[in-house]
Amino acid sequence: MNTAETIASATHHLQPLISDLGLILMTAAVAVLLFKKIKQPLVLGYLIAGFLAGSNFDFFPSITDHKSVEVWAEIGVIFLLFSLGLEFSFKKLMKVGGTASITAITQIVFMVFIGFSIGHWMGWKTMDSIFLGATLSISSTTIILRAFDELGVKGKKFAGIVFGALIVEDIVAIIMMVLLSTIAVSQQFSGMELIQSVLKLVFFLTIWFVGGIFFVPTLLKKTKNLLTDEMLLIISIALCLLMVILAANVGFSPALGAFIMGSIIAETTQAEKIEHLIKPVKDLFGAVFFVSVGMLINLDTLVEYALPVGIITFVTVFGKSFSSTIGALLSGQPLKQSVQTGMSLAQIGEFSFIIATLGMTLGVISDFLYPIVVAVSAITTFTTPFMVKFATPFSEYLEKKMPRKWIKKIERYSANAQSIKLVSNWQIVVRAFLTQVIIHSVIIVAVILLSSKFILPLVQGSQFGNIFAALITIAIISPFLWALALRRVAAKEVAILREERKYRGPILMMILLRMVLALFYIGFLLNIFFSPKIAFIMLIAAVVVYFVFPKKLNAQYHKIEDHFLKNLNAREIKKAVRSRSDLTPWDGHMTTFEIAPTSNIAGKTLEKLSIREQLGINIAFIKRGEITINIPSRNERLFPGDEICVIGTDLQVAAFKNYLDQNEIDIPPTATESDIVLQQLELINEAFIGKSIRDSELREKTRGLIVGLERGGKRILNPESKLILEKNDILWIVGSKKLLANLSKN
Repeated sequence: MNTAETIASATHHLQPLISDLGLILMTAAVAVLLFKKIKQPLVLGYLIAGFLAGSNFDFFPSITDHKSVEVWAEIGVIFLLFSLGLEFSFKKLMKVGGTASITAITQIVFMVFIGFSIGHWMGWKTMDSIFLGATLSISSTTIILRAFDELGVKGKKFAGIVFGALIVEDIVAIIMMVLLSTIAVSQQFSGMELIQSVLKLVFFLTIWFVGGIFFVPTLLKKTKNLLTDEMLLIISIALCLLMVILAANVGFSPALGAFIMGSIIAETTQAEKIEHLIKPVKDLFGAVFFVSVGMLINLDTLVEYALPVGIITFVTVFGKSFSSTIGALLSGQPLKQSVQTGMSLAQIGEFSFIIATLGMTLGVISDFLYPIVVAVSAITTFTTPFMVKFATPFSEYLEKKMPRKWIKKIERYSANAQSIKLVSNWQIVVRAFLTQVIIHSVIIVAVILLSSKFILPLVQGSQFGNIFAALITIAIISPFLWALALRRVAAKEVAILREERKYRGPILMMILLRMVLALFYIGFLLNIFFSPKIAFIMLIAAVVVYFVFPKKLNAQYHKIEDHFLKNLNAREIKKAVRSRSDLTPWDGHMTTFEIAPTSNIAGKTLEKLSIREQLGINIAFIKRGEITINIPSRNERLFPGDEICVIGTDLQVAAFKNYLDQNEIDIPPTATESDIVLQQLELINEAFIGKSIRDSELREKTRGLIVGLERGGKRILNPESKLILEKNDILWIVGSKKLLANLSKN
């Protein structure tokens, strides 16, 4: 074949791909402009654009190569999940309160059951019913965010519960995709297979996350000075696709790999920049994905299945509202906020499409299910703003109509549930034990399996090859074996519990179990490389080594752990430094401490303690259970378990730490987050000039504190309340973000 024929052949193959992509993007562009104009969700516009460009609509140019569009759509799913991971971060899941978790889990369990039951009642296949339940259980983040923005309710308490529930739903959806893949492949509901799938998922999630946090932030940090925006984008996409390949090779969905890499990068200091760079790519391929979803809409199918669409829509709106409301009530929320939460979550969206796409890809669901899911999503997109808007009037109506004794019981239950929740020492010890065992076991097993797969085949047949390979493997896992067997965890709580006779036995069993596990893993490794007899001799030698060199192993492990924690907390540290950089010339910053149950200052008022007068610091907020007291008054008392945020210089904070230590105060390892912000304000408002700080009522107007003042180049930290304010003074105020913003406007 000559050059001209080759070019002609290539053009012939490229033409459908280019023309189809052009048609998709043109229709998507028109839909974006139109739906932006009428203030409707862009996702809905993409679906309609897909329907117009699809083969089911005859009065519009249609795509010709469906296979190419499927590839584009799969890439779209990958980038959607990668972006979702960038916004997600596993730390967010850890910070989600019990309220959001209970609400989400209750709603998911209820809707999976109801969806399956509806499908079974309508005579659908078992797999259709299962996938229907899964698609109905996940709410739409995109639609909810748009509705909250339009209605201006993002700052309300129930909105925080909704956002927390969406985070839980996202991670459950990922787990659900793994389980659905297992069920679809086996075509049966073996409990053992599902357990194996969950354990496999936990294993790979742990090793990927731990390994990713250890290496990826380090890579980005070491190459920071070399990375342009273009290079950072390419490296981010490369890391994403690398994890996609790893996930696919171990039998998981490619989308799971993209999500995991996104969540790993979310912990780096470059996360915001990468999220900004990846957004256009995500928007492009995301548009192609949603348009491809719209192509599957068949009007004939929707007419034929109009009744199921109506039934499923009704079940979605009212079933999700009811189950989410019940979940919020069970978590201890008042009736009004529970109803608002429930009615806000009454829709399905992008994750439902992804789950339905999984079913189509696996070939286990009928052709009619996908268009039905799309139709239900489109209808619930329109109903969501009305559900959010009428949630408050409906909750007030319920309060009037429900029996008074029911209302009182709900209020009493809510008050009891939201009271201070103290975590017992035993819970702390058990949690630390499980964390220690699971993480280190996963790392040790992963290294052994990798060694047996990649190192052992290389040395087999040589005289000392097995010994060499075994020594390398043992050297790698030695710090983790030491940590698993001998490292002390929750030492203070264990010491307290040992004083009680009933806890001595369980604590001893935990310690012995960790040692036995370490011995088992050593034996497991040696058995792979040697015969049982030699393995037993080597096991004894290995145990002797571990007891002879504990300090070196301890030092090596802590070096690894410090590197991991530094990478894990780098983003938060950077944010903390950025948030307090305005006070750097004074060495002033915000630090959080915790009041121990045995503290001598517990139960006393701030006025009586005179902390500011003695040490020169201010208390910005007190966090008590799930309640945060911003800028506490002098009459506020400190209670055991309170977390208090103080503002002062390094010396003042150090003195306060010493003061707390003398009163048996424990310091938490990480600072807590609050809606309190530190903001700079130049004084130009005539209403405050010439007045003292106290008379200006700035504290009352901002629910805050003036923690710094700059005048003529001189800086004063924590100025006295009798100081007279002058024009062009620069104030640093810590207080409510919203009130400070309003003050700045005035």
